[in-house]
Amino acid sequence: MVENIRDKKFVSHKDVRKLNFIKAASPYVFRRHHRQGLRSHILEVLRSSDVECERTGTVVNGIRWFPKAEPVRMFRIFRTPLKTLENALSEIRRVKIVERFLAPDFLAKSSEFIVDYLGPDGWEPLLCGFQTYEKGEIVDPWTLLDRQTYGDALFEALKSSIRDPDISPAPWRSMVQSKAAAFIACVKDMIRQTGYVPDLAGIGNLVITPDGAIKLVDINNISKVCFHSEIPLDDRGYPVGDKSIEALYLLERKLAGGTALKKDPIYSDLFNPKRKAAVREHETRFYQKKKHLDGYPAFRK
Repeated sequence: MVENIRDKKFVSHKDVRKLNFIKAASPYVFRRHHRQGLRSHILEVLRSSDVECERTGTVVNGIRWFPKAEPVRMFRIFRTPLKTLENALSEIRRVKIVERFLAPDFLAKSSEFIVDYLGPDGWEPLLCGFQTYEKGEIVDPWTLLDRQTYGDALFEALKSSIRDPDISPAPWRSMVQSKAAAFIACVKDMIRQTGYVPDLAGIGNLVITPDGAIKLVDINNISKVCFHSEIPLDDRGYPVGDKSIEALYLLERKLAGGTALKKDPIYSDLFNPKRKAAVREHETRFYQKKKHLDGYPAFRK
């Protein structure tokens, strides 16, 4: 029995090449990305020549180098079964909301498309996306480092890719602070105007580029925000809306240098003891069910 592509734990190049909507003569190599999403398979789209160079190396000034192949795109296969075309269009509409507020400065642009997938149970709609590859360092809202230490750590991780070789950590941190503030302002506008928030809680959902910009790279879990009412859960039982607001608060405090944040109405529920306890209970239940999931922050007190 052929396994449905959605249900496979991992997807390889061979699996992708077998898909009915992928050309057999494709010049690209599909390689599983080191970070897999809960809601989608994530694959790097690589040039065959780059993969070959990575494998055999190239000689520069008498020294053989093995440069890592860099993706030209990222390919996503949405895991959730779509019973109708409207289900797929609903997912795409939420992505378009995020694009309206964050693209192009703060979003890895993605082109979503729906295909007729021939699986073990016959033809069915499958949602996929080709996304721009953003080179950068993962931004972890949950880091325990203070603002300066974390900024310096990001600078050290990225300095070999920064265009200005003479820039020092302090001005680079200032640039990050300014761009982080702009990113946060756009997310807040989206929350206020639409009631939606992207998943900012998952580790790896945000990257910071060498020029100091925050980019959202995971757009597969866009949640409703419900202030002062029930706690919305995603399809895995995770309180992603509340945790994304908490992640936004931490980003504003640690990267954007925000002050007096407790007075911001968007964050008011974070400091409600009853709601905090309820969110924590949902988190506990989630991790008890899924003990080995990648892509979500470790449970914290």
